[in-house]
Amino acid sequence: MTSRIHLVLSLSLAAFTLAPLHAKDPLPDPGVLHAGAVAPRVVTEPTRHDTDDPAIWINRADPSQSLILGTDKDVDGALYVYGLDGKIHHDRVVRGLVRPNNVDIAYGLPVGGAVVDVAVTTERYAHRLRVYRLPDMAPLDGGGIPVFEGERARDCMGVSLYTRPSDGALFAIVSRSDFGAPARGYLHQYRLVDDGAGTVRGIFVRAFGEWSGTKEVEAIAVDDAAGFVYYSDEGFGVRKYLADPLADDAEDELTQLGTAGFAEDHEGISIYEFDAASGYILVSNQQADTFRIFAREGGPGGPHDHGFLGSVRLSTRASDGSDVTFRTLSPQFPGGLFVAMSTDRTFHLYAWEDIAKAAGLKVRR
Repeated sequence: MTSRIHLVLSLSLAAFTLAPLHAKDPLPDPGVLHAGAVAPRVVTEPTRHDTDDPAIWINRADPSQSLILGTDKDVDGALYVYGLDGKIHHDRVVRGLVRPNNVDIAYGLPVGGAVVDVAVTTERYAHRLRVYRLPDMAPLDGGGIPVFEGERARDCMGVSLYTRPSDGALFAIVSRSDFGAPARGYLHQYRLVDDGAGTVRGIFVRAFGEWSGTKEVEAIAVDDAAGFVYYSDEGFGVRKYLADPLADDAEDELTQLGTAGFAEDHEGISIYEFDAASGYILVSNQQADTFRIFAREGGPGGPHDHGFLGSVRLSTRASDGSDVTFRTLSPQFPGGLFVAMSTDRTFHLYAWEDIAKAAGLKVRR
């Protein structure tokens, strides 16, 4: 990750403020509903309780039939499924989940003699992962995969999936709530495999990750191509590690980013790939209703020097989670799709081209 993109930061100041490296985004005026914010192309139908985290499934045979998955966080929660038009696919919604928090998607897992795409969500109060086949959302986990077994802190929250390029092995990296959690080994990593009978099981492979002790860790994002995992230590900053548990120095923290400039909580993380090495890391500055943007590639300080590029204001409120793809799934979302939750029980769908225009970023063609 030694190449560096050169950005032209000519942009609308109404939607984007280029700030010094450690400038702090101001708290929004509660009397103004996102004046000058980038508008979504689509707002989904609302969930029943409380949206939390989205994930994008790309239908490779017909990208226009791609899906948005999103959690509805409650003790009587659900994993919702939407079309790109924001309409709920009621026949695919998984209901009766015990406070699902985050969700992620992976492609090409061998299960039951077939190769399938999967969605994995955390079921917080049941202390387990749930695994569903895409696009029909059939369960594959035999009722759930227990996590943090034998630990005091077992309420699982964040999840991100990592597919190791060398052998296609799939891993789930899972975070938890703060009560009783250790300062080291806050995250657990599990390899997801077929148990030989068509059921997905989880094999614990490591505990890793520092925690500041101030709030908790929820948002996680994996950069598969580069082999890194990023997670939001909510009251501190974003931490970076190697995603492969077998890599040399896999237990060592590589860097911290975003330790200054946030109004309060560091939340959802999304990675826009411009090419194999460059792009953008977007982190929700939750209480400021902005997303702070960092370079995916390294800078003058080395391969883990992720320079701060600025902030962009979207229409979401107090966004917890987000996802992004550079692929143009339909003409409505040129340059890719960025999805973020909002506290009005919806998910907002943006054309990456609109965000790039507002923030002076590039669009992958």
